[in-house]
Amino acid sequence: MSVRIDKWLWAARFFKTRGLAQMAIDSGRVLLGDARIKPAHAVKVGDKLAVTAGERTFEIEVLGLSEVRGPAPVAQALYRESEASIARRAAEAERRRYAREPAATIAGRPTKRDRREIGRVRESFE
Repeated sequence: MSVRIDKWLWAARFFKTRGLAQMAIDSGRVLLGDARIKPAHAVKVGDKLAVTAGERTFEIEVLGLSEVRGPAPVAQALYRESEASIARRAAEAERRRYAREPAATIAGRPTKRDRREIGRVRESFE
């Protein structure tokens, strides 16, 4: 059995839609080994993937194949994340907890209130 990588990423719940998975693959956020791939690439058990979804980066090994999106515990059984990846994500989450990026909460063009907040943050660094 072979499964397209975009379907597998969707079934493993890394992305909410197959379209988002395809866009991530096309933009180079999903690597097989160290190589870029295409959305139609067939994933196999034992493949090592590096998946960047939002601010999170996962280094995983494929343990199972599925074309259907099921419950989260079933999806988590499809892969195993490396210990180094888990530790790196935990350290990054801890860093973000103490030092939030002010621009991360701004969606689109800043409002007057947002600009004032950005100005306050810039003044504190000068």
